[in-house]
Amino acid sequence: MPSLKAIERHRRIIDLLQADGRVDVEHLCGALGVSSVTVRADLLYLEKAQVLRRIRGGAIAVRPSRYERPIDLNASLHGEEKDAIAAVAAEMIRDGETVIIDTGSTMAALATAFPRSLTDVAVVTNALNVATALANHPGVTVIVTGGTVRPQLNSLVSPFGTLLLAEINADVAFMSCAGVEPRKGFTNSNWQEAEIKKAMIQAASRVIFLADHSKLGHVATARIAALEEADLLITDKGASADTIRELKASGLEVAIA
Repeated sequence: MPSLKAIERHRRIIDLLQADGRVDVEHLCGALGVSSVTVRADLLYLEKAQVLRRIRGGAIAVRPSRYERPIDLNASLHGEEKDAIAAVAAEMIRDGETVIIDTGSTMAALATAFPRSLTDVAVVTNALNVATALANHPGVTVIVTGGTVRPQLNSLVSPFGTLLLAEINADVAFMSCAGVEPRKGFTNSNWQEAEIKKAMIQAASRVIFLADHSKLGHVATARIAALEEADLLITDKGASADTIRELKASGLEVAIA
């Protein structure tokens, strides 16, 4: 795992890639205050993580539809936005509810944001880090779905990943995704995860997706749900007005954190 300073540089490089589509070594040396040797090592790391493709003198952005970022890298990206989204979602939870929480870095932020004043809330999750974060909450009973551990996201998937979900009638499901697009709907990078997500949606009366602005407009390989299957999308202020307008025109309610 890279050092904290390296993670900060990686985050900055990715932000520049998302803004401009490409970066060059000379500019990065000045922007990051490091040598060209360090920049090239950072670009090599991010290329191995399939975030970018190195070219002569720099790199260009790349985002395959079936790629999932490593846990340490994904958790470090758009952290403030994810915390803001999680805070809005947490305020929607009511005493006595049964709540499904999906896996992912924004879901981990949601678990951290749970108000301590909540009482008699049952949380059903396939995310081991979410279960651990809420285990000592005085007003929460944690139920883990069961299944097979998927180390990439500390999640539980099939076989046996959907059996408990078929027996649950939840008030609300908080869901994550890799992409939100008006025609393709909500998508994910892994078929096993998508299967669990579909079961979660079926088990809940209300479905709320949490997705930072980098997910909007992207289409990943595995379909989760059409836009009309969600009651609400919570995203952040970084989302473009045109994208939000297009999603709303497709019938999706959108809240900005």
